Amino acid sequence: MLTVKQKEYINNSNHRYNIKIGATRSGKTYLDIIYTIAGRIRERKDYDGLNVILGVSKGTIERNVLEPMRERFGNLLVGTIGSNNTAKIFGQQVYCLGAEKVNQVSKIRGASIKYCYCDELAEYNEEVWELLKSRLDKPYSCLDATLNPENKHHWLKVDFLDTIEEKGIDAYIQYYTIFDNTFLSDEFVDNLCKEYEGTVYYNRYILGQWCDAEGIIFRQIADNKSRYIVEETDYDFVSIGIDWGGNGSAHSITATGIKRDYTSLQVLASDKMEATGTDTKQLFRWIINFITKIIDKYGMITVIYCDSAEQVLINSLNSELQAKGIYIPVKNSVKTPIKDRIEAINRILNLDKISFINGETKTCIEALQTAVYDEKASEDRWLDDGTSDIDSLDSFVYSWEYWMPNIVFRIGGNI
Repeated sequence: MLTVKQKEYINNSNHRYNIKIGATRSGKTYLDIIYTIAGRIRERKDYDGLNVILGVSKGTIERNVLEPMRERFGNLLVGTIGSNNTAKIFGQQVYCLGAEKVNQVSKIRGASIKYCYCDELAEYNEEVWELLKSRLDKPYSCLDATLNPENKHHWLKVDFLDTIEEKGIDAYIQYYTIFDNTFLSDEFVDNLCKEYEGTVYYNRYILGQWCDAEGIIFRQIADNKSRYIVEETDYDFVSIGIDWGGNGSAHSITATGIKRDYTSLQVLASDKMEATGTDTKQLFRWIINFITKIIDKYGMITVIYCDSAEQVLINSLNSELQAKGIYIPVKNSVKTPIKDRIEAINRILNLDKISFINGETKTCIEALQTAVYDEKASEDRWLDDGTSDIDSLDSFVYSWEYWMPNIVFRIGGNI
């Protein structure tokens, strides 16, 4: 049972580079799991060179590629990644390597590659791609890759895809929209479209288009904040995020209520304090007053996540809290990539899975309303030049990002 697009790929992917680009859940990786990877490896079993599977990390290779292959073909044909970074797949040794940093793929330096599979190619370090191309040096060398498109200035588009015809590169490129996967239910497609509606991700993850991120990031709340304002609380536990300010920025704090099943967020309170001219005594008094008010009004706080860049302040805050008889764990923020924060917030806003307590969350709301994309950046990120309140955005994210994978999965039903 294959889609029209998947059949086209099977019939035409007989080039050195074979790349599927497009929407999430459009059937790109599924075809490789059930057909492409196994076929390529078996075709080349008697040839010289390495077999390689690359992903953003070994964890994503296991989750996105090996685990679903194992479910289909069994443990005997699809092994696990060992300490030497290889797995036995259809009797062949296959290197499984993370591609975020060039030093992670140093094992393939100097070796010929007979087959390479690239999962989430657009997420790789550019140096890894350059190294990889130089290793595909056999007449039978072949690469299959899948990716979701990003901005129009992405290195892969500008330096490779846009130059294929000019340079005479032996490549087959195929684009997918979500509507190409005719086996998805209408309900699922409709829900996914709602998650990304009005954002740059609709173009990329639904329509499969390279699209620049421009202007206001969170248009939903910028255009209609009343949609998210509530009077009543609905949460199971409370987490606090703190961002430390520096010269020209502010200290920021946000308290967020989270449902235990991770199906919604509720911002209970937020505040900020100018960092310039403020000593640590004033800072900790301000933080403890905020925490005390939250405890008095909303109950016990589960954890406090602080900007991990300031370990002295984190240790000092922990001591100050204990001296006041307030025993709340103080931990380092997770610091998820900004592009992941942007996507998660947009999805949560689109599905109305976040709310803000009326009158208590002004700084957080204004930060979301005024955040704009950094149009000069090579990847999606917000502009951090003092024109908008990035400090409040950071403390807001710190307050719930530890559970971000669970929240995104539970709210959106997919990752």
